[in-house]
Amino acid sequence: MTDDLDPALVPELLVRDISRSIRFWSGICGFEVRYSRPEEHFAYLALGSAHVMLEEIGIGRNWITAPLETPLGRGINFQIAVPDTAVLAAALAAADIELLMQPETKWYRVGDREAGVRQFVVADPDGYLVRFQSSVGRRSAN
Repeated sequence: MTDDLDPALVPELLVRDISRSIRFWSGICGFEVRYSRPEEHFAYLALGSAHVMLEEIGIGRNWITAPLETPLGRGINFQIAVPDTAVLAAALAAADIELLMQPETKWYRVGDREAGVRQFVVADPDGYLVRFQSSVGRRSAN
């Protein structure tokens, strides 16, 4: 069994500039740098139970199976729950970071119920898509 200090899944994202990525993920989006290895251009970040590792391309040991082309995050988006998406969207706007999808309220069917979320999508500096969402409750699917 794991807890938020030892999650079962932690994506490791290869990035072009570790400092720029840390400013985005930690400085703007609220992640905490749990630890880093500056000599390897590596950082481990967490926001509640959402964890992510960042590693600069070409430094240390990278597992690269094909040429890396920008945007690096094609085909994936990371859903991260936050207490209030409006606060985070405002912080991104203040940093002149454009959202790929403006904030919306969306209801998703989950069995015979619906789960509501307030969400938006933003790309990190390397093109990884992040969908921040906060719950607006549950309701009957009828």
